[in-house]
Amino acid sequence: MTDKPVVLMPEDIQRIMGKDAQRNNILAAKMVAEIVKTTLGPKGMDKMLVSPTGDIIVTNDGVTILDEMQIEHPAAKMMVEIAKTQESEVGDGTTTAVMIAGKLLENAEKLLDKKIHPTVITKGYRMAAEKCQEILNEISLKITSEDEEILKQVAMTAMTGKGAEDSRERFADIIVKAVKQVQANGKVDLNDIKIEKARGEGIRDTELISGIVLDKEKVSADMPIVIQDAQIALIDFPLELKTPEIDTKISISSPEQLQSFIAQEEKAIKDMVDKIKESGANVIFCQKGIDDFAQYLLSKENIYACRRVAKSDLEKTAKATGGKIVSNLSELTQFELGNAQFVEEVKRGEDVMTYIKGCQNPKALTILIHGGTEHVIDEIERAIKDGLGDVVSSLKTRLVVPGGGAIEVEIAKRLREFGQSLSGREQLAVEEFASALEFIPVTLAENAGIDPIDILTELKSRHDSGEKNAGLNLFTNKVENVLEARIIEPYKIKSQAIDSASEVAIMILRIDDVVASSGGSGGRSAGGLPPGMAGMD
Repeated sequence: MTDKPVVLMPEDIQRIMGKDAQRNNILAAKMVAEIVKTTLGPKGMDKMLVSPTGDIIVTNDGVTILDEMQIEHPAAKMMVEIAKTQESEVGDGTTTAVMIAGKLLENAEKLLDKKIHPTVITKGYRMAAEKCQEILNEISLKITSEDEEILKQVAMTAMTGKGAEDSRERFADIIVKAVKQVQANGKVDLNDIKIEKARGEGIRDTELISGIVLDKEKVSADMPIVIQDAQIALIDFPLELKTPEIDTKISISSPEQLQSFIAQEEKAIKDMVDKIKESGANVIFCQKGIDDFAQYLLSKENIYACRRVAKSDLEKTAKATGGKIVSNLSELTQFELGNAQFVEEVKRGEDVMTYIKGCQNPKALTILIHGGTEHVIDEIERAIKDGLGDVVSSLKTRLVVPGGGAIEVEIAKRLREFGQSLSGREQLAVEEFASALEFIPVTLAENAGIDPIDILTELKSRHDSGEKNAGLNLFTNKVENVLEARIIEPYKIKSQAIDSASEVAIMILRIDDVVASSGGSGGRSAGGLPPGMAGMD
């Protein structure tokens, strides 16, 4: 046999093995958790994100921050994924999920240093995660859709820390009213609540409109600005002559023939408008285009029309007004029309919008957000979306839990008791899982400028003496009964965050070999690892 080296992989492949791979991945995950850590809680700080084109986002929403940062490291990308899952499942709690995952991995590193095998740690983490869900089910509080006060408290807790504190009670009212209005058969589709933004006035002027606001103006200045007792036709075909599907030539040999051809075109459009008038419609929302001649005829008949309305907006308008979307003009009758008390064109600065207001029992609504600048409005929109997600989630599971770190401390306490019953090394992993959960109240205190050790010791002693609802109220900076302080969160936020965080931590811990090709990306090493990170240990 020769002593020639065996080449398994091409030269541009980078490989990190064993402890180096584990430490590298854990470090990347910890860095992601550190990024969002300062945004947690009502006293959390904001991040300013500037895109290459100069667009600015100011937010403390975990998933928005991680999404906009374009993270490259493969293990860090897995952390971003759990934030996205949390966002799609609940709409809130993204920072919590990422922080628990980061802390689980940081604590696992201590166990790895004690020569405990990763599979033992992952087994312990799995047992702890299952136990957490049991404990959560046991201590969560049942609610019904009639508990409006609790739902408002859930919405207020969700919006705290996102620049909406001054108006959070008003926003909570708007959110609960909107959700209860669009609820059908005990289910809520958040797509039925349209969020529209208008620059001008203050965030306190944000309003709930029992109808739809369209970002559209009427097609002709001669049309009326307001239509009382609106009969609304929703059409998804153009009010103009169709062009043939195939190339067509028309031979005209005399001026009379040309005149007759133009007259025929005008007659076809006039027939369309007559048909609309016959149906009794005085407002038209069209998904396609409206011909200039048709606009003139509609103006003469005092019919209000908007063109190129998005399909999603047309569907929401149908739900709000009780109308049907018509695809063929011959099917348009008064039975397909929607109703509203009035339709109005409203100008706000440079923006022009169409308000459809006063719908009877609408199944789609609009929350119109006002604010001084684009950045403020965007952050209020994120706050309202969090509030909506939390209220819908609470109604879905019918379960809520105390906030302010109370639930984490109680679960950690019971997890430690559970850990005492285990005889193997898994006990150490369960212990570290419990301390990872305590990272949430510790960070809440840190972000508020309070001593985290004092707070944690007080929380633990209060829970040990049986006060399971003792949590941190950051409006008074004291440990108190958070249910009485109206700090309540949906059960789903915590169960989803613990599930996602433990799953991603277990997955990252099981990796002991990273094989990455540079793929000629120039400037990137190990499979998108930023330069300089590939060799970290």
